[in-house]
Amino acid sequence: MTAPSRPVRRHDPDRRSRIIDVTVEIIAECGIAHTTHRRIAAAADVPLGSLTYHFKGLDDLLAQAFRRHAERMSRAYEAAFDDVRTRDDFVEAVTNLIHSDADADPHDWAVAYELYLAALRDPALREVTESWMHTSRAVLERFIDPTTARGVDALIEGLVMHKVLATTRGATRAETRDIISRLVPAEAGS
Repeated sequence: MTAPSRPVRRHDPDRRSRIIDVTVEIIAECGIAHTTHRRIAAAADVPLGSLTYHFKGLDDLLAQAFRRHAERMSRAYEAAFDDVRTRDDFVEAVTNLIHSDADADPHDWAVAYELYLAALRDPALREVTESWMHTSRAVLERFIDPTTARGVDALIEGLVMHKVLATTRGATRAETRDIISRLVPAEAGS
């Protein structure tokens, strides 16, 4: 009895991209410590050799996966501010970001926090986080000054972390709105 063979993909132009996407999923589900070549290859339904063909190593693949995740999150972040015209719009957009109305969920934040932790030790990943933070602050700076933008950006991260952690009661939507309102100057959004 022979084992069933899987179909050979002779033409698979999306393989590299699929591998990166699967890596993001594995990071979210298992954490970076349990993200291995074998696990990625199995989940992507590709031969193990495909990973070494398309990437310099696991560190390269992880950096590209985190970069893709950060770029996707940055697009959603920026889109959350598309309709902001007033200070109240700005406060509401920030509140929505924190309460996952901007296309982010605990899965997305799990990947983000894995990235932050890994970036403490890996300069290549630190570049990904710095770029992501710069992009986020640039969006905020369209409405508020750079110093306040830095504070609001950090506040978003912190309040989301409290919300995502099952052991910490996160701020309610009303509390979040009140906190943001206290920090944002009256001239914001204009």
